[in-house]
Amino acid sequence: MVPVERPSHMLIWVRTGRARVLLDGGPEFSLAGGEGIWMPQSYRNRTLTITEPGTVAFPYWPDASVGAWALTKPTRFDVPDDWQDWLIQYFNLQVTPFTGHGYSPDGVADLLRGLGTRPTSPPRGGATAPSALLDPPTMPKAAGARAVAEELIRDPALDLTVKEWATRVPSSPRTLLREFLADTGLTFEQWRLRCRLTAAVEFLAAGYDVDQVAARVGFASRGGFRRAFQQQFGPTPHEFARELAARALAGGLTGRASAARQADKFVRLMRRDGAAAHAPDLLPAARTPLHATDSHVLSWMYRGSGYLDIGVRRYERLRGVATWIPAGAEHITGLRQDSISLPLGNASTADLQLTEPIQVQFPRAWDDYLMFCSISARTLLRPVDYDPARIIDLFAEQVAAQRALSVPMPTDPRGREAATDYLRRIGVSAGSTDFDLPADVHRAFHEQTGMTFARWRYAARMRVARDLLVGGAKPSAVAHRVGYAHLPTFSAAFTRFHGLSPREYQEREIGTA
Repeated sequence: MVPVERPSHMLIWVRTGRARVLLDGGPEFSLAGGEGIWMPQSYRNRTLTITEPGTVAFPYWPDASVGAWALTKPTRFDVPDDWQDWLIQYFNLQVTPFTGHGYSPDGVADLLRGLGTRPTSPPRGGATAPSALLDPPTMPKAAGARAVAEELIRDPALDLTVKEWATRVPSSPRTLLREFLADTGLTFEQWRLRCRLTAAVEFLAAGYDVDQVAARVGFASRGGFRRAFQQQFGPTPHEFARELAARALAGGLTGRASAARQADKFVRLMRRDGAAAHAPDLLPAARTPLHATDSHVLSWMYRGSGYLDIGVRRYERLRGVATWIPAGAEHITGLRQDSISLPLGNASTADLQLTEPIQVQFPRAWDDYLMFCSISARTLLRPVDYDPARIIDLFAEQVAAQRALSVPMPTDPRGREAATDYLRRIGVSAGSTDFDLPADVHRAFHEQTGMTFARWRYAARMRVARDLLVGGAKPSAVAHRVGYAHLPTFSAAFTRFHGLSPREYQEREIGTA
């Protein structure tokens, strides 16, 4: 990572992973997930931020007036869960033309004011941190299982079945069970129990009573929690908490326990004083002015829904959908209430041939990586070898994976590679769509799909065209997107394949949708 310089204060929030913030000639601060640090304006040019692999850390440059009331030195703090989505959208408003009510500098001040800020000096020797008493379970590496594990780390009380988790990831129950066992050496049930007991130690160290801890980490009864805890540690939760207090271990709260304490403090403040600061219950709607850009822009919906208006045409943007917005097209991008989007990157007109928006769906397992892409694209907090064109390939790969679901794919590795490459290029890449395959690959292709490679390419183009028409694209635009220079040629090819003209097919499908 590289230094960050802006003419204002700086705030860094680590959503997941770990980061180090170094001051030139000064101390080093270590931040874990859920923690942040405030750097006053006088320190901004002396700061270097370094993140570990897999870390998502958001940098902010709040208005110079924020912090003038109190925070004049680097200050570390915990970010309660209910502020996290607010901060993600605040980043979006900071790096895009979006405007939204409710995102004034006062919001950052409210977040910082009274949220249990902590000393920024490195901890000295002495008491053992509570989390050291029980190592957290090993995180699975496979994308589906890791997405489940990360949600359980954030909220161990989630009580979904493996089948329900598989639907959310998405994956299959059998695959999830296999991934947990292969990557962690624990069954899913054993891993979840370990996760809950890790959290229980943290909450007991924070001073919560046994009943509160049992509910917070997902046990249905005090008795069940006590039995599981005793089996793991020997003493009961009550005895364990008493021992922690006697050994003065409760002084150094983990990020999760501290965040929980701050959330509880918020509730108490709100009950006593209605003016106390808290994160908004709903994120406000936002929109950009009518504008155009010199390059194509990729925008991703992290939460909720939004829309893209180009002329009289509206493109809906659902959760997980990434949309390429064409260069030179005057447009308005909008977000509905309680929705969040992030820019993932830009592409030049030389690198990407695009006249109409292109959309693709990313599953939840991609969330952290896509946030990392957004931060890298719009700030200097990025890998040293950052390649801005990587997002084009990433999008094209997801397009190919999505399109592969609607056409038969060969199992022969070379044939499958050629098929995937072709699906990736249709209407997205400026590269050639000419292929010169060996005879044995052609034979394997025909045996495994029932079609010659040439016939398969024709079928793939027609099925992509069908999906675009159902999405509301004009036949002339679809013709160009799937590689036809003239609408009559495309219409004839489409009619031969589907038995209906593009216009007739669109009217039938949209009319019955």
